[in-house]
This record gives sequence, C-alpha cells and structure tokens, in this order.
Amino acid sequence: MTTPQRDRLVLAAVVFAVLFAQVLLYPGIPALVAELGATPAAWGGNVGAVLDAGKWFLTAEFLGFVLCAGLWGVASDWLGVRTPLIALGAFGGAVGYLSLALVPGLDSVSYSWVLGLRFLQGVATIGAFSLAITTLMDLDGGHGRNMGAAGLAIGGGTALGSPLGGQLYEVGTLVPLYGATVALGGAGVLAALAGDQSPTEGRDMRAILTSIRDRPAVAVPFAFGFIDRLTAGFFALVGTVYFQSAFDIGAAGTGLLLGAFFVPFALLQYPMGRLSDRIGRLLPVAVGSVGYGVAIVCVFYAPTVPTAGAAMVLVGILGALVAPATMALVTDLAAPEQRGVAMGGFNVFGSLGFLTGIVGGATLAGGVSFEAAFLIVGFAEVTIAVVMLPVLSRLDVQ
Repeated sequence: MTTPQRDRLVLAAVVFAVLFAQVLLYPGIPALVAELGATPAAWGGNVGAVLDAGKWFLTAEFLGFVLCAGLWGVASDWLGVRTPLIALGAFGGAVGYLSLALVPGLDSVSYSWVLGLRFLQGVATIGAFSLAITTLMDLDGGHGRNMGAAGLAIGGGTALGSPLGGQLYEVGTLVPLYGATVALGGAGVLAALAGDQSPTEGRDMRAILTSIRDRPAVAVPFAFGFIDRLTAGFFALVGTVYFQSAFDIGAAGTGLLLGAFFVPFALLQYPMGRLSDRIGRLLPVAVGSVGYGVAIVCVFYAPTVPTAGAAMVLVGILGALVAPATMALVTDLAAPEQRGVAMGGFNVFGSLGFLTGIVGGATLAGGVSFEAAFLIVGFAEVTIAVVMLPVLSRLDVQ
C-alpha cells in the first residue's frame, strides 16, 4: 500500500535519475561526439566547428522528445496506467545509452546510425520523464508542493550530473554513457515501487485532445516553458563551449560552472513551489522571468571564472523561482483526466525550446558572436514575461 508522501519521494527519484543521466554528458560533448565518430572538432580558435560537433548529437535526442512526449501522455491517459510506461521508458533509455557506449568498439557503424540511436534513446527517455512528472501531478498535497518536488529532482539531477560528469570525462570519454545507463536502469526499478494515480475517466483520445484545445489558457505555461528550456539548451552547448574557450578550462571546470547554476536551482525548487501555493503564480513566473533573463546576460559580462560562477548562482536562484510555479500552472489549468496530455504538451514546447536554444544559440554564437547569443537569449526571457503579464494577471489560479 503506497501513500502520497512515499509516491512523491519515489517519483521524484525517477525524475532525478533521468535528468542526472542526461546532464552527465554535457560537460564534454565535443570530445564525446568525436569519440562516437563525428568529424573531430579541432579547437584552434574555430568555435564554429566545436559548436557544430555537438549540435546534432543534442538535437537528435530532443527531436525524440518533441515528437513523442505528447504520444506518451495520450497513451497513459487512454490506457489508464502510468508507472508501467515510466518503467518501459526508463529501461529503453538505459538500453539507448548502453548502445551508444558500445559504438566505438564496432567498425561498421556510421555517425548517422549514432544519431539514430540517440533519437531512439530520446524517444524512450521522454516517456519516463514526462509521465513521472504527470504522476506527481496526480498526487494530493498541493500542486506547488508536487511540482516543487519535481523541480527539486530536476535541479538535483542536473546539479550533481554536471560536476560528476566533468569528473567522469577525466576518467574516460565513454564513462558518462555507462553512468547514464546505470541511472536509467535504476529509474526503471524505482518506477515499479510507485502507486499508479492515473485518472479513471476521459479515456477517449479524441475527447481528451478536444478538451485540451478547449483550454487555450494552457498556452501561457507552454510559452514560458519554451523560453525557459531554450535557456537550458543554450547553456548545455553554447554555455559549455563559451566557458571552455573564454576561460581555458576543461570538462571538469565546465561541470563545476554549470553546477553553480544547478545547485541553488535544485535546493530552492521545493520552497519556491510552496511559496507559489501561498502567493499565487503571477509574481514567481513574471518577476522571476525578468530577473532570470537579466542574470543570463550578466554571465557573459563576468570577466573571471569566480564572477561567472557567481552570476550562474544568481541564474540558478531566479530559475528556481520560475520553474515550479510554471509547472504548477499547467496542473492548475488542466482537468485531472487530461493532465497526461497537458504535461506532454508542456514537454513538447519545452523540448522545442531546448532545440531552439541548441541550434539557434550555436548559429548565433558561431556566425555572429557569443555576446549576441547571450543578449538575445537573455532578453527573450524578459520579453515573454512582459508580453504575457496581462494574460497572467487574468488567470484565476493559486
């Protein structure tokens, strides 16, 4: 017999494992893709080549996210189960990471096949991630509390994944892939321990999708999710390459700088989620987004590694103010029997944002300058807050 408190802990652990596995790879992406068969990215001041080396590897995974997040949600609402699908996605992701790790030992595998494996790994992983959060949405105890637990898991996974991933790259280029395999396998085992809180009505797919279309207010958190995840994709690739080129640091140092963002982001998620339950979603989402965008710009103008680290800490604090309130807003606006599709849609928009951050950020940084890229991404966050403020103020949510 499970309890909401126990299920909240188990599901948060699943979310943690998924994000931990994903972020393990980020600090050394240029070296990893070269090991997997991409054209080696010779540094030599050629920032564009370095950015291009990692762009398609990250893009392949998030294409899987974009195309299949909603399908996982629809399937869970239609079948009336969540946790078996979470386990399936986690174990599938583990197989995907392991397959990538074994590629360098095979002589006849081209890089196009590597990208195909990466895509399939993304298809599986988004199922575990999105449905674990959806199941958290189904729990009693307050939407802010549940989404704060999800945010804490997301932040915790990324906070530990970045610095540990940087250290694992020092051991061997493929070691983070094996670490990700173990983490996703563990997530699959954990999923079996959680109770299934899926709704008992609304199983017709057409009715579910029609109902979601009849709730246009969910476009508000979807838009914020797009921009917020755009910044994450931007830092995953462009931020990584910028730190390594501007400050002459390796994967280990890059992991620590990324961790300077993710640690406060993780630690503050739960209390910020509780705060949004008390004061509403408007101030955390709108005011937090403005400060978050300005802090991103400050990262570029930081002249040293310590000041860049301090700016990343500020980004993490403000990001923690925005993220759980935005996810809770999805829960506020979606009917209980449609939360799977709603969270799937949120993750589709978020994954599109991540893709935009990778591809658009790399294009701007390589074709124009890092400064232009940081300015555009930072002020995109400010702009969405200003544009959406009148709409947010009219939403009657808590």
